[in-house]
Amino acid sequence: MCRSASSPQSRAFGTLPTGAGVEAWTLTGTGGLTLEAITYGGIVTRLLVPDRKGRLADMVLGFEELEPYRTDRAYFGAIVGRVAGRISGAKFRLDGKLYSLEANDPPNHLHGGPLGFSRCVWHATPVNRPDGAPSLRLTRLSLDGEEGYPGNVEVSIIYTVTNDNAFMIETEAASDWPTPFALAHHSYFNLAGEGSGSIADQELQIEADEFVPTDEWMTLSGRVAPVAAGVNDFRCARRLGDAIPLLSRNHGELYRLRKPGEQGLDSRPSKAARLVHARSGRVLEVATTTPYMQLYTAAALDGSITGKSGIAYQRHAGVCLECQESQGLVILCRIC
Repeated sequence: MCRSASSPQSRAFGTLPTGAGVEAWTLTGTGGLTLEAITYGGIVTRLLVPDRKGRLADMVLGFEELEPYRTDRAYFGAIVGRVAGRISGAKFRLDGKLYSLEANDPPNHLHGGPLGFSRCVWHATPVNRPDGAPSLRLTRLSLDGEEGYPGNVEVSIIYTVTNDNAFMIETEAASDWPTPFALAHHSYFNLAGEGSGSIADQELQIEADEFVPTDEWMTLSGRVAPVAAGVNDFRCARRLGDAIPLLSRNHGELYRLRKPGEQGLDSRPSKAARLVHARSGRVLEVATTTPYMQLYTAAALDGSITGKSGIAYQRHAGVCLECQESQGLVILCRIC
């Protein structure tokens, strides 16, 4: 059933110990897709999606209140960066200079550091689009030296819910100095609904012939290798319950996508992945302009975190499909 699109609506979501207030913004599209995001970390706290009968369910893991997000180390629904994923050895060399970062995932640097973009308050402003789709711009200035990175970086993220049930993420950034920059969105998806249990009965397909091998510490090797049939190969759709036990550390890989989208002002995303839940009829299609996508099967969840439904999140309670490297546009959700 189609609904009327409405302008983004805001409400108070909580207050940080610094006294800074955090807002929650709701975007509702005409196709029934509803998104809620907060200004802390740009976190997507809720993504309501209809099934084949029009019944809504929340597809993303998370919390009802601000405080659990402050102590969360799973990065539920957050914008992660300046650099998503791991920087090997927590250091990098740029223009002949060696930069050292905090090894918050020893021996590596993870998701921009302990106070990365996922721990910052963003400024939110509604965006008026010609098609009337509800849209929200999140902005912040990352100062020179933040988490050890060089240069001042002005960052803009736009969340949009389209009339055909797509959740779009557009990223723009400008720096006054050369610096690494590779954001990602870190929602944990479960098409059966948040709190419904394991993603084992959902099927995943990934448009990738190659992946980036890692060692036991998940340090990137700096090379690509062909996917191995029956192990980490998702070129044909596979049931996650069958595939996860065969993956390294039951975790997932960083895949080099077969056909990255076009970058630039006229960006065109290309298909990256497709997740299907047959019982509900929900389908998550991922398209991106970025050349890589990290698959993460929530292997670190252990039942110690209780989510917004009051249910403990066990291993593989959700799946992350993190498109990353350079700036780009990502379509994260289209319901078929």
